[in-house]
Amino acid sequence: MTDATRLPSLNALRAFAVAARHLNLTAAAKELFVTPSALSHQIRNLEQHLGVSLFHRTRQGLRLTQEGEVILPGIREAFDLIGGALSRLHTPKTANILHVSMLSTFAMRWFIPRLFRFQQRHPDIEVRISTSIELADLDRGDIDCALRSGQGNWPGTKADRLFAEHFTPVCSPSLLSSETPLNNPADLKDHTLLHAKLRPDDWRDWLIAAGLPDMEPRQIQMFETRNFAIAAAIRGLGVAIIDPALVTEELKDGRLVQPFPQTLPTESAYYFVCPDREGEKPALALFRQWLLDEAGQMEAEQMSEPSA
Repeated sequence: MTDATRLPSLNALRAFAVAARHLNLTAAAKELFVTPSALSHQIRNLEQHLGVSLFHRTRQGLRLTQEGEVILPGIREAFDLIGGALSRLHTPKTANILHVSMLSTFAMRWFIPRLFRFQQRHPDIEVRISTSIELADLDRGDIDCALRSGQGNWPGTKADRLFAEHFTPVCSPSLLSSETPLNNPADLKDHTLLHAKLRPDDWRDWLIAAGLPDMEPRQIQMFETRNFAIAAAIRGLGVAIIDPALVTEELKDGRLVQPFPQTLPTESAYYFVCPDREGEKPALALFRQWLLDEAGQMEAEQMSEPSA
């Protein structure tokens, strides 16, 4: 029998909780900055202390035993309580720092041009932006929230819809006056289509909607991000497929034009996403409301614009 008055070490309990989340020793050890061997040793010591096996070890990885499943929720809750207690020691300055993850193109094209309005409304809150092509792991705690494109169904999160995602071709006005016409979608066959590597299907979907599923363009140019494709379009290197919300200023000042009226709505939208847990920072609620206000204002302006 286990001595209930002698608790296991916090390190051992933490090792178990992280291993139970990954169900893989290598991944769990990487998160804890220890070797898989050291992590395995901690878990075996915990099992010896408790007098039960917590994992089944298989070739495919780890699988919780019945005993492991019984104690895991309580251990997770205990670490959440410890984290919450320690967070109360944070200074007001630290509490008012928001770490936000988003794709670089969205950050540069939509978010940063509007950020000054949030700073004017809440000068005491600092927003720190993290950009990556990978989805941020909101469970780790180093990111407070994310701005994502999708359908709003990310497990373990709360997602607030900001605005719908659309696609339309854009190009430099110099292409419209070039020797190669660009009067209707079929003329795209004589032009270079600019792609972003992470969005390889955007042009295909738009061409299908425009009734040109088999059209072969003169050339395809692939870029790492949509931001590079936009820059290339501004320089007249070809026609990019992009959400108009990401090139608002370029369309207004004439650096880019929309050669055709066809704008394709998609099933995706942009969302504000944060962990689905209690006790979020007050600054996070203010940030969410500002984003919803900005998105609502943008959609209202779009609806008030005269149709082409």
